[in-house]
Amino acid sequence: MIPTGLLGGSFNPAHRGHRHVSLSAIRALDLGELWWLVSPGNPLKAGASDMAPLAARLASARTMARRAPIRATAIEAKLGTRYTIDTLTHLVRRYPNRQFIWLMGADNLGQFHRWKDWRRIASLVPIAVIARPGYDRPARAIRAMGWLRQFVRPPGQSREWTRWRPPALVLLRFRPDTRSATQARLADPHWYLTFQPPSAQPTPARDEVSRRTAS
Repeated sequence: MIPTGLLGGSFNPAHRGHRHVSLSAIRALDLGELWWLVSPGNPLKAGASDMAPLAARLASARTMARRAPIRATAIEAKLGTRYTIDTLTHLVRRYPNRQFIWLMGADNLGQFHRWKDWRRIASLVPIAVIARPGYDRPARAIRAMGWLRQFVRPPGQSREWTRWRPPALVLLRFRPDTRSATQARLADPHWYLTFQPPSAQPTPARDEVSRRTAS
């Protein structure tokens, strides 16, 4: 079994903060690979006016993931899934030789109770929550933690997550990195033009992980 982390997001654009936290998680969880799931559209961000095309976001993620055990993929576009629970159900079934753990920032934990079938998500794969400055204390007090708290594992056992039976949650803390996609867009509102025209980039269905699905 290949221990594989899953980090979903818009990656609008991917930036060095994503890379920093991903490499830290790979070490902390002893992952063989980490997949960046570049979302076709986040249901909780519907109507966002500054969302770049999927092809540009995928291209920026692939560029940022170079020379690391990180695979950027738009496999959700190929699967036609919109919600995390549906994506996870497909991945667990299609990749029986992999053991998955879901990664999320403490900011996402704060709204986890709004995700479709969030208890089923927690019961399907272990979850690693990554601390983010300003979000940790509110996230620990939110509704989902009222149920998840009983399944929290010590950070010192994080490399043993493949032995855990979900629900299981571990809270990880790394050196803070304050970089964000919002800052990147403010600094360069037209960043996506670097990755245009889309026809010059690999299509979402042809990224490495999506190709594996067909095999």
